[in-house]
Amino acid sequence: MSDKITVAGVAVDTRHWIGGRRGASGDTVNHNYPKDGTALGEIARGGPAEAAAAVAAAKAAFPAWAATPRAERARILHAIADGVEKRIEELAIVETTDNGALLRSHRRGVMPRVAHNFRFFADWLLQLGHEDFETRGHSNHVSWDPAGPCVLITPWNAPLMLATWKVAPALAAGDTVVLKPAEWSPLTASLLADIAAEAGLPAGVLNVVQGYGAEIGDALTSHPDVRRISFTGSVPTAKRIAESAAVNLTPLSLELGGKSPLLVFADADLDLAVDLAVEQYDNAGQVCLAATRFLVEESIAEEFTHRFVEKAATLTQGDPRDEATDIGPNIHPRQLDKIDGFVQRAVAAGARAVIGGHRKDGQYYAPTLLTDVAQDSEIVQEEVFGPVLTLQTFATEEEAVRLANDTRFGLAATLATGDRARSERVTAQLVAGTVWVNCFFVRDLQAPFGGSRLSGVGREGGTWSFDFYCDLKNTVTAPKGWKDHG
Repeated sequence: MSDKITVAGVAVDTRHWIGGRRGASGDTVNHNYPKDGTALGEIARGGPAEAAAAVAAAKAAFPAWAATPRAERARILHAIADGVEKRIEELAIVETTDNGALLRSHRRGVMPRVAHNFRFFADWLLQLGHEDFETRGHSNHVSWDPAGPCVLITPWNAPLMLATWKVAPALAAGDTVVLKPAEWSPLTASLLADIAAEAGLPAGVLNVVQGYGAEIGDALTSHPDVRRISFTGSVPTAKRIAESAAVNLTPLSLELGGKSPLLVFADADLDLAVDLAVEQYDNAGQVCLAATRFLVEESIAEEFTHRFVEKAATLTQGDPRDEATDIGPNIHPRQLDKIDGFVQRAVAAGARAVIGGHRKDGQYYAPTLLTDVAQDSEIVQEEVFGPVLTLQTFATEEEAVRLANDTRFGLAATLATGDRARSERVTAQLVAGTVWVNCFFVRDLQAPFGGSRLSGVGREGGTWSFDFYCDLKNTVTAPKGWKDHG
């Protein structure tokens, strides 16, 4: 196999990055462009041997990196951010080619956020306090000690942004990292390894390995030298990771799926509510936080639906590299089959497709809105991860809350209302890690992020990230017993 894939003139090394060196595997994974399935090349396919080598490299690099002063760690993280900013255009086109998300979004939002991830956690590290307090005359000193090698497993829908959301705080905390990107979107993680090395990150502090979860992922998550595992992805995979990690009692942070509601009350700004609703088609519906279940008050349901259909009709679906495109392709034929299966089963069970409900040429699925769906139906209860939304109505505030909470998930919720008191009542009752009121997808890195129920375990962001990636220690010192050594 060739050691590199060239994307729009950008050469991407397809081998693993372990201990500061590139290394191939005996086997490879075929890699294709989501827009039309065009072959891009072959990616190294790792297994237990590569997992063991990467963890060994991270373990060997840990003592020196953990002992590196905070200011120096922060300096290197800022240097990585500088490297990202210099290569935003390259990273954007590679990621668009890798996973089919919009090039304009990568240029303007996603890649700048990647750089911000490193800057934010570098700065947060320097202000992270050591709170001292007294207990009956004894002093207490709380500190955050680096935990050790971390395994970070990331999804394909926002590959580099979600990878660096984990890598940046782990490195800031003084941990070393083995990053395994999703096999469908590994290219920008490889470029990140290059950028980090150029920024002066010592060998072995960041390692990047590629391959299938069942082959290399299991070997990573069950390794006894791994001290933290952070995973973003599906519930079934999270259960396997938890079983694997349990052997060594390795602490976990899991950000999983969602089936989030958008509650629209009759007192809402209807134009705003429709805008929020259409926004849920972002990234071809491949967003874990998407509010895929519309819950609309009965008295405005007809008007809301009419305006939604009109607004959705203005969206352009096509080549993700085109500035005019609003919705790109879905990432893989298997994902497209999964999406269509959900829709066809729902229609067979009595759902009505107000718009969409079918495949289009290539790896595209028509933006879909389904009505006449039962609360206990599969399409309402299970995550589709495609451009498929449902609409149900409610008569009372109590019914709206009941329907919103009636799934196994609890990642996020969005609320549209013009009544401040109602927003406070409803948000207090919603089961969700994040609630947006009259807005969507406003994220601050200092806020806690994670899900309730099957949407996850733990919280990351700000100090919560350091709580996870560190071993917290309290040192209690007595006021007496000291000898004067003069």
